[in-house]
Amino acid sequence: MECFINNQLDSELEPHLERMIRRILEEAARLEGVPETAEVSLTLVDDEEIRRLNRDFRGIDAPTDVLSFALQEKAPGEPEIKEEGELLLGDIFISLDTARRQAKTYGHSLEKEIGVLVAHGFLHLLGYDHDTPEKEEIMFRRQEELLDRVGIKG
Repeated sequence: MECFINNQLDSELEPHLERMIRRILEEAARLEGVPETAEVSLTLVDDEEIRRLNRDFRGIDAPTDVLSFALQEKAPGEPEIKEEGELLLGDIFISLDTARRQAKTYGHSLEKEIGVLVAHGFLHLLGYDHDTPEKEEIMFRRQEELLDRVGIKG
C-alpha cells in the first residue's frame, strides 16, 4: 500500500515517527486485507487547521484529535465509482497539538498517542465506526489488535 505522509507543521517530522506511522498503516492494510494497490494520505496539522476542517466538514467548531475522509464511502443514492488502478482509501488528518495534550492527559508517550490516532483514523477509512456500543467494541478491539501487532501496548 502506498502511504503519503504530509507535515503541515513548522517543525520537521522526526524520522522515527514517520517510520512508525508507515508501519502502522502498512500493518493495518495487511490485517484488513487491503489490496497492495491502495493509497492513503495522512497529514499532520495543528489545532487551528483541524478545527477549520472539523467546522467545515462536520459542523463542529472545535479542534479534535483525528479526522478521516473516506473516499470509498458512498452516500445513499450516489452512483458507485468504478476505479481502475489504485484504490484511493482517503485522507487522515491528525492534530499534533491535540495528540500532545492527550498523551500528557493519558500518561503515555506522544508516539503511543500518534499510533492510536493513526490506527483509529485508518479503521474509519475502512468503514469502522463507534457510534453504537456494539460498533465501538468491535472497532476498539481491532484497534488494540493492530497496535499490539506493531508493538504499541495498551
